[in-house]
Amino acid sequence: MCGYVPTRLTMTGVKKAFGATVALDGVDFSVAPGEVHALIGENGAGKSTLMKTLAGVHQPDAGGMQLDGVAYAPADPLDARRQGVAMIFQELALAPHLSVEANVVLGVEPASGLRLDTASARAKTREALAALGHSEIDPAARVSELSIAAQQLVEIARALILDAKIIVLDEPTSSLTGADVDKLFEAIERLKARGVSIIYISHFLEEVERIADSFTVLRDGRSVGSGVIGEVSIDRIVEWMVGRSVAEMFPRTPHDIGEPVLEVSDLAADNGLERGSLVLRRGEILGLAGLIGAGRTEMLRALFGLDAITSGRVRLGAFEGPAAPPERLRQGMGFLSEDRKSEGLALALSVEQNLTLSRLDPFVRRGWLSPVKARAAAERWIEQVGVKTAGPDAPVGSLSGGNQQKVQLARLLHHDCDVLLLDEPTRGIDVASKVVIYEWIGRLAAQGKAILFVSSYIPELLGVCDSLAVMHRGRLGPVRPIAEWDQHKILLAAAAGQPEAA
Repeated sequence: MCGYVPTRLTMTGVKKAFGATVALDGVDFSVAPGEVHALIGENGAGKSTLMKTLAGVHQPDAGGMQLDGVAYAPADPLDARRQGVAMIFQELALAPHLSVEANVVLGVEPASGLRLDTASARAKTREALAALGHSEIDPAARVSELSIAAQQLVEIARALILDAKIIVLDEPTSSLTGADVDKLFEAIERLKARGVSIIYISHFLEEVERIADSFTVLRDGRSVGSGVIGEVSIDRIVEWMVGRSVAEMFPRTPHDIGEPVLEVSDLAADNGLERGSLVLRRGEILGLAGLIGAGRTEMLRALFGLDAITSGRVRLGAFEGPAAPPERLRQGMGFLSEDRKSEGLALALSVEQNLTLSRLDPFVRRGWLSPVKARAAAERWIEQVGVKTAGPDAPVGSLSGGNQQKVQLARLLHHDCDVLLLDEPTRGIDVASKVVIYEWIGRLAAQGKAILFVSSYIPELLGVCDSLAVMHRGRLGPVRPIAEWDQHKILLAAAAGQPEAA
């Protein structure tokens, strides 16, 4: 038939339950050869369960799958790989102590008699990397010495060695810089040209717009919307994801702006911050925009005492001059790190420990710590911030990204800080969790808290902040009311260092 496009994968009425929890409730999903199909939804929507069912990790309770028109029911992940389905998780499954070529051919090593055919392994690896447009990666290099972006390409090369028909990429850009994202997207375009089907899972809708051909939205284990990218607005996709209108995405809590609480003049630090001046007032949400590496994080780290100040002046309430982090906490300043896994949380410790260990004095009487009071405080914060967890004793590393971020925020609330330095507080979390964070930011401003808010996502800066300044190459431009900014002006100031354009 003229114009007929075959379907590579069809999943029909797929259901999966874990005890009383229904993870998938009759999901329909399909992808064509050479297509990038975005799978969109907030955490808990069913994306991972659906893809693990496709990859043979889970067996469906009902429904069926077809691969190239033939019934498909993999017994396990190895069986799925043999049939042409490869899933690349956010946490890469590589052997870091082995070479690139050893990882690429792992499990399908070419042999000559009883010996490993190293020449053939190297040739296959070079061929796969060349197909991705990355011949510069040395097959003999140890994987642990590669960047995260290069390691991701090694995973994809391994899928090519197995002649994968479908490659699932789960949040592939969460740890990548802008330049590395560009390289990944170039590799995806090459895969499309070879007829490989890509299922792309991401929270970043601007990336979905850029790389995907079509999309499916899951919510509460059901497919609630699908279509062709460009034919459906992002606003409509967000409504499908969260079940609410975009107008409700950035809830505004009325708040008054008061006297200055943090004054910074010509601040410079040994981390690359060259110059920054601002005045932050009680009840104010002041946004810091800028490109990656522009100095936004560096400014927050210098203010909190994590990096050394080399010149300039800082006045925090009645305190003046630099201070170490413990002093800053005592002075009423709190810091939420953008790197929650390495800096923001102790992943092996419990939710309760992460919430309370940095401030135990409210639970101490006559030199004795009261575990009962600490537990009660942790339970109170879990309820107030809406952390979804099995309980205070659950390891914080077992929580979703959004709930881990809520734990970071709750710890600052436990410290009752007057000035909050929030570095990318919504990075890598689902839309519903973002709305919760926005609500809390507004609520804290209404309580008179002063908030310095760093974000790479311009719509949330415009939607949440009272004022904004843009950093460019280590220098902070002037602070202006948010009404004087729009996306174009922010991008111009960030890229060209032209704050006067605002």
